[in-house]
Amino acid sequence: VQLQASGGGLVQPGGSLRLSCAATGFSLDSYAIGWFRQVPGKEREGVLCISSGGGTTTYADSVKGRFTIARDNAKNTAYLQMNSLKPEDTAVYYCARTKFCGGSYGLFDAWGQGTQVTVSS
Repeated sequence: VQLQASGGGLVQPGGSLRLSCAATGFSLDSYAIGWFRQVPGKEREGVLCISSGGGTTTYADSVKGRFTIARDNAKNTAYLQMNSLKPEDTAVYYCARTKFCGGSYGLFDAWGQGTQVTVSS
């Protein structure tokens, strides 16, 4: 079971990035996928989650209207589209799997390695 997050990088404020979370060793369509982010010295923060049926849950109010989450079960991959990026979005972004988006963060049982997103001019 493995999740591989990719797509991070350096982007200017107001720019966009799309992160990918590729799953191997299991079928993504049976799981919800969440995106989290973490800044050094701070707790990991939930961002968005997408259920196995495609419903979405927003964990962080700060990303409403700017970030969206999607999945392509045929490619066994989930995505985080980030628009109108702000410097405060700078963090390492992780994807993780769970059965239900509404459960506790402790129920995410497999995590990707993280991808760095830096928003700076």
